[in-house]
Amino acid sequence: MTAETPLLSRSDLVDVVGVGLNATDTLISLPHFPSLDSKVEFTSAEVLPGGQVASALVACQRWGLRTRYVGKIGEDSAGALQRQEFARAGVEAQLLTVPWCSSQLAFILVDHASGERTILWKRDPRLELRPEELEREWIVRARALLVDGHDAAAAATAARWAREAAIPVAADIDNLYPGIEALLESVDYLFASRDFPARLSGEPDLRESLPGIARRYGCRVVGATLGVHGALAWDGAMFHYCPGYRVHAVDTTGAGDIFHGAFVYALLAGWPLDRQLEFSCAAAALNCTAMGARGGIRPVAEIERLMREAPRHEPAYEYPIARTG
Repeated sequence: MTAETPLLSRSDLVDVVGVGLNATDTLISLPHFPSLDSKVEFTSAEVLPGGQVASALVACQRWGLRTRYVGKIGEDSAGALQRQEFARAGVEAQLLTVPWCSSQLAFILVDHASGERTILWKRDPRLELRPEELEREWIVRARALLVDGHDAAAAATAARWAREAAIPVAADIDNLYPGIEALLESVDYLFASRDFPARLSGEPDLRESLPGIARRYGCRVVGATLGVHGALAWDGAMFHYCPGYRVHAVDTTGAGDIFHGAFVYALLAGWPLDRQLEFSCAAAALNCTAMGARGGIRPVAEIERLMREAPRHEPAYEYPIARTG
């Protein structure tokens, strides 16, 4: 296994370091979703970079933060694309390359009418990032850490190092991966997919599950992204809810990734939680106006203009929401 030459010295301080997925996406735009045993002529097909943490960091870099990504790629053209895109974006990439291994791939079917997508993916087990492959300096020389749950043991190690160094840890979790509970013990800001809190706690009502998860793991903020309906968060004392912004959606791929990048940006800016949610929802909505996980990353000024001017989707909750917990 080989490591790439970083753009920055590993001792340099960055604003945010990310440990998690990168992926190479083939996006296929369809006039309608195919039924079984049918043929559908596709509208377009593009190969674009993606991945939860990788895309979030590219967004942060475009918004002026210094970023470091830690992850694995295969020794193939998809891995070469990841190297090129990190370099082009200016992200310091600590990439471990696995010889004779394919990088993570995804084929994403995008419904042209709604922008909603269906993801087909494949990841070689050799791409799993292991705790012993991390270097502590990669993690603690940063102002914030962003992780996802796919390589939970490595993410948990990084989160524990960050916690020991008083570095805030944000997490993008979408499933019950092995070892996820050990990771959550060191997470400060958890924003999960809509269904994850119920899978973890057994409680389907977010107004009950989010406070329960916060108490169980000691997170400062626990929230869920709700698609077009925005995001809901519990801060230990009260709920905060941001309805989603209305845009013309072309492709919803990467909306959650950009939400998390925007949340880290807003957190480091020192904004209050309500504004953090508004900025994150607006950034995610704008990303849906172009193809690809990173296609609609817009400048901060444009995101803030959407926050001021755009209409909202119908709220999923009445707000302000009564305190609970």
